[in-house]
Amino acid sequence: MPVDQEQIAKSLAAKIDKLAAGKDIKIMHVCGTHEYAITKSGIRSLLPPNVKVVMGPGCPVCVTPQAEIDAIVELAEQGKVICTYGDLLRVPGTKSSLYDTVGDIHIVQSISQSVDIARQNPSKEVVFMAVGFETTAPTTAAIVLDGPPENFSMIVSHRLVPPAMKWLMQQGEAKLHGFLLPGHVCTIAGSHDYEQFPVPQVIAGFEPLEILYGLYMLVKQVVEGRAEVENAYTRAVRCQGNQKALKMMEEVFDVCDIMWRGFPVIPDSGYKLKPQYEKFDALKKYNIELKEVKKETGCLCNEILRGIRDPTDCKLFGKACKPLKPVGACMVSSEGACRIWFTYGKAHKVVKE
Repeated sequence: MPVDQEQIAKSLAAKIDKLAAGKDIKIMHVCGTHEYAITKSGIRSLLPPNVKVVMGPGCPVCVTPQAEIDAIVELAEQGKVICTYGDLLRVPGTKSSLYDTVGDIHIVQSISQSVDIARQNPSKEVVFMAVGFETTAPTTAAIVLDGPPENFSMIVSHRLVPPAMKWLMQQGEAKLHGFLLPGHVCTIAGSHDYEQFPVPQVIAGFEPLEILYGLYMLVKQVVEGRAEVENAYTRAVRCQGNQKALKMMEEVFDVCDIMWRGFPVIPDSGYKLKPQYEKFDALKKYNIELKEVKKETGCLCNEILRGIRDPTDCKLFGKACKPLKPVGACMVSSEGACRIWFTYGKAHKVVKE
């Protein structure tokens, strides 16, 4: 961090320290990119010990349940051509991951690449794993509206952030005082859906100073007894969101109840294809039923995703569980808390001292 930025960061941290004096404040963010920036830049080391920042269910790959991994593995074993993002490859299901499965599996950068593979191979059935929050759902919707080939289908694994936040607040187990909201998601969805929650919330960008400023705004709300949705990422986020993207999503998807890894089924927290587009639903096309069978491994990923444990609380962290041989999903994705803490352990060590 340049000297002038470092001085600004220390100044913001001092203001947070002064504001939070005598109070224990716990803030959750729900974005893997925020965790990456916070840990890599050592933001936690600047904060007073009474202000704690934890990661919630902000990694889409991490919250993809075992049942969906089992389904895509089953399709691979049936001989379907599987297209997926690289982050999902090693995510463990009940018995296996895609990485350990023999099949025709392609790592793609976008859903459009999957459609290209389907068009280039008309005699083969191609299945895409459509993972992501509101950020990536518009690209899925755009592909569906564009009319992909008949040999293309997908497992729709899109999830919505606000219902997960609502569930966390209803449980109260993490004892949260506020949320640092995900800038990427809010760029698409806007801020309206968050106004229902009576807790301090700030939409933040992804540079270290933007995150620190967002934390300062949150602590200020907590201390002043306010509960508002404030936007500290105005260069990208508008209250109404991206109307074109939202319209496409509304045309293609219905809201549905859906499983999350580490959570029960959360009402109205996911998307499913509308009836007129169900021919592109791989689960319906190939008559696959999602069956959630919990596999006990000793991994604390479920509790890490709910903000009640840190990665280093897990006895498997950095030992039996490493990025190339993960036990839990949080060690797989580049947006997973365990993977980030493993990669930037030195920075985190500074934070913890």
